[in-house]
Amino acid sequence: MLLTSRRPRAVLLAVASATLVAATLPPPGPLGIGDPLFPYLGNPGYDVLTYDLDFTYGGDNTKPLDAITKIDARATERLDRINLDFTHGEVRSVEVNGSAAEFVTAEEDLVVTPARPVGTGARIRITVHHTSDPSGPGGGWLRTADGLAMANQADAAHRVFPGNDHPADKAYFTFRVTAPAGLTVVANGLPEGKTRKGANTTWVYRTSHPMATELAQVSIGDSAVIHREGPDGLPVRDVVPAADRELLEPWLRKTPDQLRWMERQVGPYPFETYGVLIAGADTGFELETQTLSLFERALFTRPEYPEWYVDAVMVHELAHQWFGNSVSPHRWSDLWLNEGHATWYEARYAAEHAGKPLADRMRSAYTRSDGWRAAGGPPAAPEPPTAGRQISLFRPVVYDGSALILYALRQEIGDAAFQRLERDWVRDHRDATATTADFVALASEAAGRDLRDFLGPWLYGKKTPPMPGHPDWRSTPPAERTVAR
Repeated sequence: MLLTSRRPRAVLLAVASATLVAATLPPPGPLGIGDPLFPYLGNPGYDVLTYDLDFTYGGDNTKPLDAITKIDARATERLDRINLDFTHGEVRSVEVNGSAAEFVTAEEDLVVTPARPVGTGARIRITVHHTSDPSGPGGGWLRTADGLAMANQADAAHRVFPGNDHPADKAYFTFRVTAPAGLTVVANGLPEGKTRKGANTTWVYRTSHPMATELAQVSIGDSAVIHREGPDGLPVRDVVPAADRELLEPWLRKTPDQLRWMERQVGPYPFETYGVLIAGADTGFELETQTLSLFERALFTRPEYPEWYVDAVMVHELAHQWFGNSVSPHRWSDLWLNEGHATWYEARYAAEHAGKPLADRMRSAYTRSDGWRAAGGPPAAPEPPTAGRQISLFRPVVYDGSALILYALRQEIGDAAFQRLERDWVRDHRDATATTADFVALASEAAGRDLRDFLGPWLYGKKTPPMPGHPDWRSTPPAERTVAR
């Protein structure tokens, strides 16, 4: 037995201090950064600088992957605990700055108590040994016919790996994925090599630009990777089921010209590579994962989809590389900036390449706009998603209902000022996040006058304002429409 009365005074003080901290800390619980649509998403107190994600895939896409997530971050305040977004996986151990840390789960947070508190401004290295489970609904891993891909929007990245799962905290990513040697792995960014060891191969990819967690992508499968060149030598690589390479080539070869078209609209492509990932899965959506947009195979193979429509959808996801990926929303209520712009360039492309008049599409959207606002809120203040169905946030009001704002703005300030605004927007906020207020301020600068009174009702009004140049346009509330039977 060691008598406490014989301990050195410094030891007694340290024990007393630790006891006092433990006594004053509240019970572990989920935290958030105050996003009104996802109140427990993201975590205060630190800024993630890099993620190093290590996955081991055994070849069965129904079984959890072994994983190690390493996070380098900087504390923005003193941290006695560190909250990470993570759910749907088993946590085996956690280290903070090389020392074992205690951890508990609280709803969809992993709450870590480091051996020593982290001071403001200090660097943090967090290492989590865990599993990553592809089973169950809710997004994250997407099971394909031959393996896995990711679909993390809006809040499903933390079903795959621990982190700060909010687009306000972008970081650089490194992916190390070990899979059976017969499979191909592709991830965001550019390859940094692969190593064969026995029956497995480890592939390494790294991003050259910061990325939101929702945009992470890893494809594992029996894939063909097709390389070609885009504007100014940009490496373009497409990832498709190996058996479909020839079938899909007519679509894949369109990407370089689509890139050139987008560059003529808004300026240079913002990343180190681009390509499409066509997955053997029925998703019901396409997704702008950074540098490697995800598409479901059916979009390109079902005969009821006309060519012009598929082309426009491809441009929609491509436009997101500028709007949403390079310039990310600071809060999820800024989502209209992503989807409104992607829909705008999708519609513009269809108008120029398929004779689908932009004004016709915008007039149709205007007719429905009041109904969309009533059902889902105004574009810049959308209603929260339905509980348990986070993807329900992606309503018509954030697509055509938000592209309508851009059409109204161009009508109001003229094409030259509008084009200047679009180019300045993606240049000034490249690799960063931005808000609706930032857009209004830059639009005012481009127009040479304050546009807050003009844009405010378009962004936040319950009713759709009059369309400049089209006084005859009317928006009909749902109850007043005639229902065809």
